[in-house]
Amino acid sequence: MYWIALLPSHEDERSGWSWRALQFTPRVAQADEALVLEAAASLRLWGGRRKLLERLFADPQPLSAARWAQGPTALQALALLRLQCAGASTRGMKPDDLPLQVLSAAREHLPVLERIGCRTWGDARRLPRAGLKRRFGAALLQALDEAYGDSPETHSWLQLPQQFDLRLELPALATNAPELMWTAQRLLSQLQVWLQVRNLGVLAFELEWTLALRRLDGVALPSHEQLEIRTAQPTQDVAHLRRLLGEHLARAKLAAPANHLRLRSLDTVSWAGASRSLLPQDDAGGEALHQFIERVSVRLGEDNVLVPQLQADHRPERMQAWQPARSADCTALLAGSKKKGRPLPADALYPEWLLPQPLRLVVRADKPQFQGPLRLLAGPQRIETGWWDAGTQGPAVRDYFVARSEQAGLLWIYRERPAAAQEAAQVRWYLHGVYA
Repeated sequence: MYWIALLPSHEDERSGWSWRALQFTPRVAQADEALVLEAAASLRLWGGRRKLLERLFADPQPLSAARWAQGPTALQALALLRLQCAGASTRGMKPDDLPLQVLSAAREHLPVLERIGCRTWGDARRLPRAGLKRRFGAALLQALDEAYGDSPETHSWLQLPQQFDLRLELPALATNAPELMWTAQRLLSQLQVWLQVRNLGVLAFELEWTLALRRLDGVALPSHEQLEIRTAQPTQDVAHLRRLLGEHLARAKLAAPANHLRLRSLDTVSWAGASRSLLPQDDAGGEALHQFIERVSVRLGEDNVLVPQLQADHRPERMQAWQPARSADCTALLAGSKKKGRPLPADALYPEWLLPQPLRLVVRADKPQFQGPLRLLAGPQRIETGWWDAGTQGPAVRDYFVARSEQAGLLWIYRERPAAAQEAAQVRWYLHGVYA
């Protein structure tokens, strides 16, 4: 048997360390103040004890460091860990030399044991078993047998929760939302460990804080307030989640001071891992586009960060619609923006800029004018569409031309085709676009 006992530096990281330990062995249990891992069956998988320990403790981020010790039984590993925490040297120490104060079952009997000259595990083990059991109870004798490996140890093995749900007390009352961020960062670090162990990516999570007051200025207050955070793509990146949460908290207001914080997962999916290119130039550094869009949308408001979405309509002004960039449909558009261009007809010469409203042009001698007469270069490109539209403008029946202005450059204009021959004299021209 091969046991590891570890003690997290922070009490609120105990669950995070237990989840991390479950990545290396399914046999993880809580033993008094520490965690114990039985890793004998996993040594071959990880390449031996040294490599397993390197993987477990070399880079514990986002968790802080933990003290640890190893031994053939859980109680021996726990005893050595307690001695290390007390500053004692454990090099070359045998089980018989371990003091009785590091054995939990012996602590209540220490004064009596010391009076009879019994200070170590070896001293207690050399006492008559029947007398030791009769005088101090069966628990001490059973603990000694388990510590030496003469009796099988019994533990309640930890299991990973199906949903992340963790609650912490704030170190001080928070009077505004940004003050919640320090504790929220610790919860996000725990969330990242949970996601990594379960091989999941988070799409939505909720931050909830408990209000310390029930009434304020005679007005009843809710017991809790919360923020729901959603991402466009599943992620395990705690840095992005921290930035996103910080933007939300910067815009939030607390109804009253808060004293507790709770973080729970709302929506998770299987994690496929980050897709990387074999070519180094394709792995550009910096923030991903969808992460930038999410963060800026929170800061400026979703209605102020828009992306175009293609529409099945031949009228140029209705070929695209602007929607919030964080919507589900626009997320797919952003993901495919590098691969797909705007699908245009092969003979279409659409300009870079469209006017919000077409500008009617003056016509002199049957020639449209815009800062002087316009010279037609290409066209017509005819469209007849919109007959199904119940709007007041009716169907769009237009002939588009590329024209040159001596002052304004290349322009995109169109001519409305009259519905009847007698209306030919009333043909109207409009400026619709400008070539940059």
